[in-house]
Amino acid sequence: MKIKGTCKRCGREFLVQQVLDSEGHCPWDGQPFQADYTAVLAETLKLAEDAGGTLENSLEKIAGMKPAFVLDEDSVLAEIEKHLDEIRRGEKPRYP
Repeated sequence: MKIKGTCKRCGREFLVQQVLDSEGHCPWDGQPFQADYTAVLAETLKLAEDAGGTLENSLEKIAGMKPAFVLDEDSVLAEIEKHLDEIRRGEKPRYP
């Protein structure tokens, strides 16, 4: 899985690898995406991309087995979508 984002300042799209290469900065305008957590943000983006790839590969293998069940999409996607929405709105995450 290749995670893609869009810089809120310059409006250009980027890939996680580009953020890693630029050490947590926008590859286009050179500004940090989060000045206080540049290295942590880059590392966490890499973790998210790796985890997404693992999830994608696992679901592909499960689908290939043609199991006699259907997965509840909300159980897989609801929390992910909630966090993506929080990122989109620039909110701090709310933990239960």
